[in-house]
Amino acid sequence: MTAELAKSPPSQDSFLSKFTVLKGALRELWVMFGTKVLSIVAYGLVNSTLILWLSKDMQFGDISAGVVVTFWSTVLTLITVMIGSLVDTIGIKKSLIIGFVFCIIARGVMSFFTNPWLVVPTGLLPLAIGEAMMTPVIVAGIKKYATVAQRSMAFSLFYAMMNVGFAISGTCFDKVRTTLGEYGSYTLPFGNVTLSTYQTLIFLGFLCTIPNLLLVCFGIREGIAINENDEIVHEKRDNKYAGQPMAKAILLSCQDCLKQWVATFGSLWKQPAFYRFLMFLSIVVCVRLIFYHFHYTFPKYGIRELGEGAPIGRLFGVLNPVLIIFLGPIIGALTQKYSAYKVVIIGSFIAALSVFFMAVPPVWYNSLAHGPLGNFICNTWLGQNTPIDQINPLFVGIFFAVILLSIGEAFYSPRLYEYPAAIAPKGQEGSYMSLSLLPYFIAKFFVGLLSGWLLTTFCPAEGPRNSEMMWLIIGGMAMLTPIGLLVFKKKIQVKEAGRDD
Repeated sequence: MTAELAKSPPSQDSFLSKFTVLKGALRELWVMFGTKVLSIVAYGLVNSTLILWLSKDMQFGDISAGVVVTFWSTVLTLITVMIGSLVDTIGIKKSLIIGFVFCIIARGVMSFFTNPWLVVPTGLLPLAIGEAMMTPVIVAGIKKYATVAQRSMAFSLFYAMMNVGFAISGTCFDKVRTTLGEYGSYTLPFGNVTLSTYQTLIFLGFLCTIPNLLLVCFGIREGIAINENDEIVHEKRDNKYAGQPMAKAILLSCQDCLKQWVATFGSLWKQPAFYRFLMFLSIVVCVRLIFYHFHYTFPKYGIRELGEGAPIGRLFGVLNPVLIIFLGPIIGALTQKYSAYKVVIIGSFIAALSVFFMAVPPVWYNSLAHGPLGNFICNTWLGQNTPIDQINPLFVGIFFAVILLSIGEAFYSPRLYEYPAAIAPKGQEGSYMSLSLLPYFIAKFFVGLLSGWLLTTFCPAEGPRNSEMMWLIIGGMAMLTPIGLLVFKKKIQVKEAGRDD
């Protein structure tokens, strides 16, 4: 193993030094940031389009499309939870290459084919595998390629890049639908191939994945890392399957990963703290439902209530991440001395309350919609060019809902990562952090099944609608989180070092 000093600036306490600490960082770290932006743009485009593509191009009904989304997101989340050991075995570069190849194949199939028997096994399934490898591998890469002094800013920039990617994807989502029409088409300049509007959006995700593969292949050096002494080292990976073909080595590594996962998490059931943790996770699931409803229920709701080509991407997919970029650091600084548990209660209450802005009759917003606020939302920001007296008041309700939801998210979402570390016994932090992803898994599972029924019952494509009741149900379920955390506070909360209760 060879080592050399990483070219990072000396530690300084000045405010400016906190932002210049990345000067001289390894090129691999900048590759991680670049791949994060592009991978989120691709993910955001496909994720926003998925439920619409399933219904229009694949001819699934609301309920069956929800079932397919449930299958897809369940596989994605389970693999994400279990992928850590595989990354340790084959390394950052190979893991990312495998993930991007899966995504390229999957998005290519989804862009050009609509046969469910072909698309589900060769499109959706490999996409779940590929996407599952992105976030944990990139997070591991940032830790591996950043010095101790750079890590805090590197992870902050990572979170910012994620939100930038979502903002870009939300803008593109609306632009393509506006240009081509909600159910239009686009003929590629080669091969005389015609894609639907939704296939075109998925194809853009496919195009964003190709430069990611090239960045990783040519921008990351195999085995490069920075150790705790801020030295650049060339790791020699201890791989017991080194003599095996790559495909077989990966399969055997996955088997080891599964055995390790079962053994590790099986031992957790003997720890009293684990039951507190499970209770906390079960309650938190309810508020996480909101975000997946915005991904899988809101697109159809927006199109059916606001009309074809409605700017649903900018209403949530752009406004939410832009607000989080600014609100996250501010609220984090203001609530630093408070316990994670208290902040999660406050944030989840605000987030759950946000949904009720869409659970009231839109006519309640008539005076606001037909005034300066409605003109700003609909014409200045969304660019609709609608006469003020004809602005749909629902725009105002959605606008208020997303703003309040973003404020709530800025409170509680970062603390959902912190609380598992606070409650975990010493030496078990990694296992608890992995399990902290379970709310996402459970929330996706229920939303996928529930969204189709809600849309069919309360917001059908044809016939009378009662969309307010749909959001009232979603808001009521989300409100179970702050209420449950308050009711079971004595059974769940633990003392957090250096924090007020």
